[in-house]
Amino acid sequence: MHSVAILVLDGVVPFDMAAPMQVFDFTRLPDGRHPYRVRLCAERPEVAADGGFALRVDRGLEALADADTVIVPGRAPGSPPPSPGVLAALRETAAAGTRIASVCVGAFVLAEAGLLDGLRATTHWVAAEEFARAYPKVEVEPGVLYVDNGRILTSAGAAAALDMCLHMIRRDFGSAVAANAARMSVMPLEREGGQAQFIVHEHPPVPRGSDLEPLLEWIEDNLAREVTLAAMAARAGMSERTFSRRFREQTGTTPLQWLLRARVRRAQYLLENSDHTVDRIAQQAGFGSTTAFRERFRKVVGTTPYAYRRSFEGGRAAGVPGDGRPPGSDGQRQTALPVRPG
Repeated sequence: MHSVAILVLDGVVPFDMAAPMQVFDFTRLPDGRHPYRVRLCAERPEVAADGGFALRVDRGLEALADADTVIVPGRAPGSPPPSPGVLAALRETAAAGTRIASVCVGAFVLAEAGLLDGLRATTHWVAAEEFARAYPKVEVEPGVLYVDNGRILTSAGAAAALDMCLHMIRRDFGSAVAANAARMSVMPLEREGGQAQFIVHEHPPVPRGSDLEPLLEWIEDNLAREVTLAAMAARAGMSERTFSRRFREQTGTTPLQWLLRARVRRAQYLLENSDHTVDRIAQQAGFGSTTAFRERFRKVVGTTPYAYRRSFEGGRAAGVPGDGRPPGSDGQRQTALPVRPG
């Protein structure tokens, strides 16, 4: 049997740990046999998990040496750094040729051990910038569900661990076995797009009290109309050149890029919360044509409008205003709620 060791450290996120446990346990060969044996291991017999409970773990770090695959789940913010013993054990395991994978912010542990230097990697999109700053030798790809470097793999949020595990199952035992494991997990063998489709694309911050605030609210109210650079500059009472310079100074981007991002955000909201056709949404978001809308949406979000809608169709709300603004928004820009990695 293929041995999978899940390394649990203090602060482990339960879902990050349970997702690979479950999907590998669901896997069956055509004759009904279990191809994987999954075991938890830890540095100490008791591990404090995120959520206020403790885990009793029978196997220690020596279990890494016997494993064919090692998985490192994510941990809660504020968790203690991995000990030198854990990092050394991971380096020894990697040097022996064992396959090692991380779930969500578990990538920080692999990077701390030096296992991701010079490699492509991903983590939860909320933590991607911090990850890139902390480990500049790693090529961070925040828009994908997982990255496979051969012996080292990393996945995005916890649900993406299922995608990564199904990918490993397909590598180990073929597509038919992986497809059956996907059915048991009630998910597709391959999801369209990457984690870019789940990223909340916030507008660049504007300093409180900025003289651009009224203009930005006006843009939000008029996304369905043609909004030109000249119209924005005139509204701000500046020449186009002065306006473009002032806009970049205060937002860090150009007026037209800000406008396009606002239109994509409006389209995302309508796709999630209305039954309007893609053609109509393209008009409501202010795109000149449906083709232009599809191209821009795919570039920013990483998937098609249709695929995006299918991902969110279960959560549609009734009563979307005719102008496509979120109920009660009164034209105000929407602020994303904080998302906790894991």
